[in-house]
Amino acid sequence: MKSNLEISRIQGNNIERFTELVELLNEVFEEPNEVASERQLKRLLSKPDFLAIAVIYENKVIGGLTAYELEGYYTDKSELYIYDIAVKTEFHNQGIGKKLIEHLKNYSAKNGIEGIFVDAHSEDEQAVKFYESTFGKCEKVDHFNLEIKTS
Repeated sequence: MKSNLEISRIQGNNIERFTELVELLNEVFEEPNEVASERQLKRLLSKPDFLAIAVIYENKVIGGLTAYELEGYYTDKSELYIYDIAVKTEFHNQGIGKKLIEHLKNYSAKNGIEGIFVDAHSEDEQAVKFYESTFGKCEKVDHFNLEIKTS
């Protein structure tokens, strides 16, 4: 495990760091997605309920996650939904992903967030094993996705 890692929230106008995180997510997920406009990235970073967390090693993003805080209506507390989480392939199996989850747990405890949840495709065995090791037993759900065409 690298001892000189920095894990921190990307905030403000740190568009360069956020872009680096989005590019890392695309690389790890082997996705051809583009990075949104600077205006959109700034808008996201300004939202208090959006989290972009980066793992920095030698001044480069080697891992990170994005998450959304969802306000509750059965309780005064909220939950976090992890949208994306990834670590560069050459840094896998070094405990970095677990450190990211631990960072999120600590953030949640300090900010009145009572739960964290994430989706994983069942066939993605590596992701399922990781979440079982950090979250415990999975809860089977059906996930539906409706794409909306916009102009």
